[in-house]
Amino acid sequence: MKVRPAICLIKNDKVLLMRYEYNNQNIYNLPGGNPDRFETLHETLNRELLEELNVEIEVGSMILIAEVSLKQQNDDVLHCIFEGKITENEPVLNPNETSAKEIVWVPIEKLIDYILYPNIGNQLRTKLLKVSDEIYLGKINQIWL
Repeated sequence: MKVRPAICLIKNDKVLLMRYEYNNQNIYNLPGGNPDRFETLHETLNRELLEELNVEIEVGSMILIAEVSLKQQNDDVLHCIFEGKITENEPVLNPNETSAKEIVWVPIEKLIDYILYPNIGNQLRTKLLKVSDEIYLGKINQIWL
């Protein structure tokens, strides 16, 4: 099982998402990435956000954990989502480091209207609105296009 840390950054009640295009569909995810060998999850997030968005961050507590089975790639991914904040710079997409098309700030209430990878829009929304204290979501039913 692979591990992918991601970070939930909030500004003015909006969550920072990265927009990708797959099969002519918009897919969104929280910023993050794959750890390098011997790298901690916090180190991964700091490196990835500096590389992809040119921001320095402070990583907080883990807020959600979810599992996704990638049947097309015969692989599973454990998504570890942390809360955090930007400490330096405004996010700017670096196309040399990511295939994302743009960054968008999405209102917390609207997260359920977006196709997310992993498919946690509703759970993230309820967590951020303090409706739920649940952290471990188990296996996620991922929508594949």
